[in-house]
Amino acid sequence: MPMQAVILAGGLGTRFRPITLETPKPMIPVMGKPYLEYQLQYLKGFNITDILLCVGYLGEKIQNCFADGRSMGMSITYSFEKSPLGTGGALKNAENYLEDCFYLIYGDSFLPVNYSSLETHFVGVDKTVLMVLYDNSEDTSVPNNVSLDKRGMVTKYEKDTRNSFLKYVDAGVLVLKKEILKLITSEQVVSLEEEFFPDLIERQECAGFVTSERFYDIGTPERLKRFEAYLKKKELSHQDTKTLSKIT
Repeated sequence: MPMQAVILAGGLGTRFRPITLETPKPMIPVMGKPYLEYQLQYLKGFNITDILLCVGYLGEKIQNCFADGRSMGMSITYSFEKSPLGTGGALKNAENYLEDCFYLIYGDSFLPVNYSSLETHFVGVDKTVLMVLYDNSEDTSVPNNVSLDKRGMVTKYEKDTRNSFLKYVDAGVLVLKKEILKLITSEQVVSLEEEFFPDLIERQECAGFVTSERFYDIGTPERLKRFEAYLKKKELSHQDTKTLSKIT
């Protein structure tokens, strides 16, 4: 049975105003569908159907759209934040809904990674955190922020820096053990990346999983256009494959 997927979908989306004054960032339309729907459909392709959405700002609009997920063949649960709690705080707020191990996905980032391989690797390394990394071979406009050693362990994580020795970028998907939440107090504003990852890295409890698939985020309108271009390219490729199968 595939693991539970937790999607952080509570962002304010300030760089998309005035759209996000009425539409939550994960619901921004892309080629006629909410951005979040592409994430959910991709997860379903790997039989990942147990979904927890951590929502906050305009979260009721996300819930009104996807409800309990049955229309998509999924089971969707919601954890509401009264105010932004950060990545760690959002998970602590959702603690009662979490399985012992789960995928953590940023609600503004789409990564076409092989989740079956990711889960196998997580079980094999048996660490508290497994971080999916991309080498920026196709520039994402997000600076590299992670370094790995030869054993595949994360040795440095510096969000939003441009140090030349950092060779990879956090691709927006992680696998976590729920035990990471033991040190977080309820209603506490906490960033996993800034306040917990450094200690886990020092204790060699954070491993890396390198993927050759680039990620697409909607952090800015320009990056959203890149995701649209990716979808159009995939759509054309699918149409070409269907045409070729008819000819042959």
